[in-house]
Amino acid sequence: MSRKIGKILLALTLPAALAVAVAAPADADQAVRLQYRTSSTGATTAQAEPWFQVFNDGTTSIPLNQIKIRYYLKGAESYRFACSWAVVSCSTVTGHFVPQADGRQYLEVGFTSGTLAPGTSTRDLQLRFYRADWQSFTQSDDPSFGPHTSYTNWDKATVYVNGQLAWGNPSGSEPDPDPTDPPGPGGELFDDFTYTNASDARLQQRGWTVRSSQGGPGVPGATWSASAVSFPGGLLTLDSSTDGTASGTVQTELSTANRKFHEGTYAARVRFSDAPVSGPDGEHVVQTFFTITPLRFNLDPDYGELDFEYLPNGGWGEPANILYATSWETYQGDPWQAVNTHTEERTSFAGWHDLVIQVSGGHIKYYVDGRLFADHSGIHYPETPMWIMFNQWFIDLQAATGTRTYRQQVDWVYHAKNEVLSPAQIQSRVGAFRTAGTAFQDTVPNP
Repeated sequence: MSRKIGKILLALTLPAALAVAVAAPADADQAVRLQYRTSSTGATTAQAEPWFQVFNDGTTSIPLNQIKIRYYLKGAESYRFACSWAVVSCSTVTGHFVPQADGRQYLEVGFTSGTLAPGTSTRDLQLRFYRADWQSFTQSDDPSFGPHTSYTNWDKATVYVNGQLAWGNPSGSEPDPDPTDPPGPGGELFDDFTYTNASDARLQQRGWTVRSSQGGPGVPGATWSASAVSFPGGLLTLDSSTDGTASGTVQTELSTANRKFHEGTYAARVRFSDAPVSGPDGEHVVQTFFTITPLRFNLDPDYGELDFEYLPNGGWGEPANILYATSWETYQGDPWQAVNTHTEERTSFAGWHDLVIQVSGGHIKYYVDGRLFADHSGIHYPETPMWIMFNQWFIDLQAATGTRTYRQQVDWVYHAKNEVLSPAQIQSRVGAFRTAGTAFQDTVPNP
């Protein structure tokens, strides 16, 4: 929806002699076990039908969105996944096919919600997949296949909990660490924004860039001013202003210097504002928290962008307050062509809000104050590493006279690489950092 023209805007089967033992659970308190059967036992079939049950043999509950089942296939054919029936509801079950480095692939099954309590199981997950061209195929030599018509413990498929192998033998070569298939938790970024000003040397040392370069988005000819970025009381503060002219318009942006963020969880506590801190109201201003990959050329397929954008006075044809969550596949500037999907709510979001973006398993989930706001997937899923950014800019200029200044603030920012964390888990981690007096930590590896 947003028109960001010019903006720097996502297995080989192991021989028996080499087979490894079934993995110990990632956490002894969260021991999981997988059972398997199939309703399609033939060596050749038009549709494979693996059925699963995941058991929690441990002592603590496991959020189902932390669990992934991998069913390994021998070839690289194009398949389609479907859930026929599930006790936990097919609406909560996801499935996508992940290529491996050796040219093979696996089906990864996940969940969007629910909890697996100690001593319980998911019960039936009746799944199926078929070739995209609906041709029959041989399944008997798929590493995870077995012609079992009753449930049995099955270590030829694997279960991962929070990215860690918890059950089974990975069949074939796991792909190299790659944005499409993270190997597991890979570090955290946390910043409490305890800086003196935009010239504080620690900003650059810690991987932040305060923008002063020209260009979009926003009003052509406007200035991106580092001096309008400040940190009073440990709050990142973006003060963007205009006197109604391009030369008198100041926009603000803080960005990570390294593009090293892809799958995992992003979060920030952000304060949006409906009215300026000074001057007359009415400007079409955009207040943001987002991730982004640079556009190398028009309709670049490797481009990606995941946005929270708040428009307190509307814009882009909207008459009043609106909050967008927008996921981008790509775009071109001239003539304008946007390939994105968006979810929006038309109401005031003035005040402090906890914003979360989960990027995992082919889905991008946006949360506002713990509430699921949007769930995007498909071609809009980011393919490449991104920057993390906050900025505040003007879509256009209104006819009001006098200088007006709009303020956006950020209390903290957090990212967990390759981990899907709930809003409550994020609050717990941020609280732990603050209790320990940790103002900054970055263990996310550079590319």
